[in-house]
Amino acid sequence: MMRSFPSCGWRIRLARVRLARVLAAAAACVALPVAALELPRERAVAGGVALVELGPALVAPQASLDGVPVLVAGRPGGWTAVVGIALEAEPGSVDLEVRAEGEPPRRVPVAVGPVRYAEQRLKVAPGKVDLSPADLARHERERLRSAEIVATWSTLDPGSLRMLQPVPGRRSGSFGLRRVFNDQPRKPHGGMDIAAPTGTPVVAAAAGRVIDTGDYFFNGNTVWLDHGRGLLTMYCHLSSIAVKAGDTVKAGARIGAVGATGRVTGPHLHWSVMLNRSMVDPALFLPGGG
Repeated sequence: MMRSFPSCGWRIRLARVRLARVLAAAAACVALPVAALELPRERAVAGGVALVELGPALVAPQASLDGVPVLVAGRPGGWTAVVGIALEAEPGSVDLEVRAEGEPPRRVPVAVGPVRYAEQRLKVAPGKVDLSPADLARHERERLRSAEIVATWSTLDPGSLRMLQPVPGRRSGSFGLRRVFNDQPRKPHGGMDIAAPTGTPVVAAAAGRVIDTGDYFFNGNTVWLDHGRGLLTMYCHLSSIAVKAGDTVKAGARIGAVGATGRVTGPHLHWSVMLNRSMVDPALFLPGGG
């Protein structure tokens, strides 16, 4: 006589429900540090930031632009890609590649609007424009080193997507300016200049980890901070550096002092913000959008 056993279908369904709850809780724990953040102001132009809604998903989707990972913030109820647009980008559209668990890869077009940055003409020491062979070789070494730093991608959660102004003082509208040194055109200006006296303390704009410090030919004494997921900040022309590579710093912690090292016309802080290897306007990350 065969004994009948109750169906095990309910056990399978219960296991699936429990698994879904565990995954949802895990996803929420991963997302919460980012989900609670106020996003930067959107300005979808060259040197700006685009905020792309990716929709709900149990696990955070992965996004990339031209093969470079993009920061994704949110929680299972809705995710947003925070996309840095390169200063060299032309008006039109770029494709964000999105991969969500259990779905085929998709491309999301991101419209890039037109923008016109002003031109700035500066006079500096001739040796800072027409480089000697030794200085040129040094610059090339530093360029390669900077490229490695810029490619940093860590799983740190950004402490904030809104930042502190790293030094008090008058902020110039210098981001994106077409720089002309001694009548010779150079790359657009990839940061914000803040005028302040030599020795004024410079603080971390957000919590992060020091990934590089050093004396660079053009940037002078410099500190790089990694805030996680491709969000970096750079502080240049310092008179002194108060941190070392590997240090963890809180938002507002002193990392150096204003100076006039490198290629400058006077004491000030050059502050850059980078997203997915693109220099973007720091003003978009300040309270009120700058």
